[in-house]
Amino acid sequence: MKAIVVFSGGMDSVCTAIYLRKRYDIYGITFSYGQKADHELSAAKHFSKILKFREHKIIDIKFMKELYEKTNALTYSKMDIPSKFDYSIVVPIRNAVFLSIASAWAFSKNANLVAYGAHKDDQPYPDCRPKFSRLLTDALNEGEIDGIRKGLRKKVRIWSPFVGGLSKSNLLKIGYGLLGDDIFKTWSCYSQSKMHCGKCESCNNRRMSFRQADIIDRTRYRFS
Repeated sequence: MKAIVVFSGGMDSVCTAIYLRKRYDIYGITFSYGQKADHELSAAKHFSKILKFREHKIIDIKFMKELYEKTNALTYSKMDIPSKFDYSIVVPIRNAVFLSIASAWAFSKNANLVAYGAHKDDQPYPDCRPKFSRLLTDALNEGEIDGIRKGLRKKVRIWSPFVGGLSKSNLLKIGYGLLGDDIFKTWSCYSQSKMHCGKCESCNNRRMSFRQADIIDRTRYRFS
């Protein structure tokens, strides 16, 4: 069986791919959408090779940055990135865009699973919740319903660790079990830097997950 994994090179998407790889052939898809954290693209390339993906695509959708204009802290250079959850880091329907494109590839590859790394701790993000993925699954399959009925397409299921009841620390334990210290090469930071800043909301969530998983965090942070 084939799974298309939305793959940022971050801890959540890397660990999601590891969780699925025993049951699926993994095809990774990474998006360059004008994010400040462009270092995640090189992390995605690195881990796609380590995890031996069947294919890995990096898709350029930088035009999305223009659509978001000055509304989002992850794409607008003059907005500060907060240290805890704030709606300025909710990128409008980002996961809907990612998952729609990933599902188009899934229909073409006859893959029956599309996965992304949303987990139980992502509850504040509307497009990470299981209700969102259920509704989007229904909409995308309806958009290909004739091909599905004719046997030309496989019905897709959008899955996330959140749907599976997994937290960020649950995922971390799974990933660390396979990767060991390579897990520290995953990229979580929202800033445009070559080192984790240690201050943004994502870095703080990363630190917390290591504490909850009882794993010593050897990530290099600019600010401890």
